[in-house]
Amino acid sequence: MMDFAHWLPIVWAIILIAAISIYVVLDGFDLGIGMLFMTERDETRRNVMISTIAPVWDGNETWMVLGGAVLYGVFPGAYATLLPAFYLPIVLMLVALIFRGVAFEFRVVTKGTSRARHWDFGFMTGSAVAAFCQGAILGGVIQGVKVTDGAFSGGSLDWLTPFTILCGLSVMCGYALLGATWLVWRTTGGLEESCRHAASRLAVGLFVGIVAVSFWTPLLHAPYLRRWTEWPNIAFVAPVPVLVVVLGLLLAASLRKGHSRVPFLCALGWFFLCLSGLGITVWPYAVPPTLSLWDVSSPPSSQFFQLVGTAIMLPIILAYTIYSYHVFRGKVSDADGYH
Repeated sequence: MMDFAHWLPIVWAIILIAAISIYVVLDGFDLGIGMLFMTERDETRRNVMISTIAPVWDGNETWMVLGGAVLYGVFPGAYATLLPAFYLPIVLMLVALIFRGVAFEFRVVTKGTSRARHWDFGFMTGSAVAAFCQGAILGGVIQGVKVTDGAFSGGSLDWLTPFTILCGLSVMCGYALLGATWLVWRTTGGLEESCRHAASRLAVGLFVGIVAVSFWTPLLHAPYLRRWTEWPNIAFVAPVPVLVVVLGLLLAASLRKGHSRVPFLCALGWFFLCLSGLGITVWPYAVPPTLSLWDVSSPPSSQFFQLVGTAIMLPIILAYTIYSYHVFRGKVSDADGYH
């Protein structure tokens, strides 16, 4: 029974990390496309950009809902501690996502009128604010929150630090890179070439952000530093930075040689490695640097009950996600539109 109770939170942590990773992959590129609206003035090209994500963007946020449900149901202690610590960025992120969704639909209704520009601005702003808040929340979790007797005891602005701002800007740059490489894959002609050049610049910016966050993170807490510098830990974590460099070189080469799909896959690889590195750093803390997974998890019977339901629903969610992307695969041209 002790072994069962010990492993259940680990299984749920893997499910939570997977949900977050899939959300970042799927919703990241459409948030990135929203931010890329700032650099694209041609209305026809903007319509093509929207058409590449219109059939799938609603379903992408399913994974954020799943992650929130897991946090609430399986790790209630973490939910009760982290939510008050990040009330402001969470509320701001949700408002931005709602406003972005409204703007997405209303820009079609007002197409051809002066008001369409206003909704384009709303789509851009909502995407940028949501991306920054997600990065800032992630940075806030990594830097840790003040906990007393298992409850949050800090201030409402503790999350806003130079480190979280760096994380927010890095995520914005990363999402924009995902969006640019997605458009390289899914579009043609001048828009594809424009996004290829944008991806090259964004890749440099994201690489700088990855390096800066990677050097800063181990300095936040002593356990983080030991995880990356002491033997034998270093033997397991050393491949992460090496693979980041290798993928960066492959990304640059694929953009230069005119590949369509490889740049997007390389950008996804960067995100996977970054999330892996952060997971290695904070493990096994659910609320760094004080509360572990076992400190904040619900009773084993509750976890097992929820695991049965998740085992049924998760394959269904994965199946319709994969099917929707399969149906709407291929390049998008000016003739395709979202109505």
